Amino acid sequence: MNIPWWGYVIGAGLAWGTYVPLVFFGGTELTTRPGTVGGRLASILCVGIAYFLLAVVIPVVLMAIRDDAKPEWKTTGLVFSGLAGVAGAVGAICVIFASKAAVDAAKLEGVNPATYRVFIAPLIFALAPAINTLLSLVWHPKSGDVFHFSFEMPGWKLPVGILLVAAGTFLVLYSKEEAEAAKGGPKPAPAQQPAPSP
Repeated sequence: MNIPWWGYVIGAGLAWGTYVPLVFFGGTELTTRPGTVGGRLASILCVGIAYFLLAVVIPVVLMAIRDDAKPEWKTTGLVFSGLAGVAGAVGAICVIFASKAAVDAAKLEGVNPATYRVFIAPLIFALAPAINTLLSLVWHPKSGDVFHFSFEMPGWKLPVGILLVAAGTFLVLYSKEEAEAAKGGPKPAPAQQPAPSP
């Protein structure tokens, strides 16, 4: 299968872009009653099963049957790849519980349950690329020197670009979440007509 690099970029964007709404709705559907965590834990379990099938079973099979799929098992590679997996799993768990905590907080304050939830995806997807860029400015790992740190002051375009991308991502996703929250909000009760006087 000869997929071009931009095909994988589109695939990653589609996967990560749909992750938050999918996992939120799935966890909601698996919840037995409000205020419990069973649905969220079941959602994490489903994510874990999907990870296991896609990121464990398939790679093991490919490494067993293809000569060009044999890795060089290095300790540093295993440790840092494992840390990447931990980061991905922690991120998934945080998304799931952020949704629950946001809905619970809104209910406690007596506002629309989606009031705080609309901020989750915009903040995550605006924060992640900013952290990625800032980390890669100072950490430059090399084989044999994984803790190689150095810093060169970038030109003005980089910080401005980070701010613009973060702001644009936040506004786009916030407007989308806000529109969905308005559609799913509670309908106002119809005004009661005063009873006719005798």
